[in-house]
Amino acid sequence: MSITLINKKDVKEIEYEENLTVEDILKKEDIPIETVVVKINDQTVTEDEKVNDNDKMEIIKVIYGG
Repeated sequence: MSITLINKKDVKEIEYEENLTVEDILKKEDIPIETVVVKINDQTVTEDEKVNDNDKMEIIKVIYGG
């Protein structure tokens, strides 16, 4: 399965095995789940969402503070 991973200005095509979730991919890319919001094909998703071949996965960093 091939997906497009967008992380800030870094866009790359990545090959993964089938039947992975958003959480699986974040772990493989060493991205802490609690620090990001993920969109797949422009829809906000949860970490248990399945990722499909040719999906566009965008990582949005969450900024905390006060």
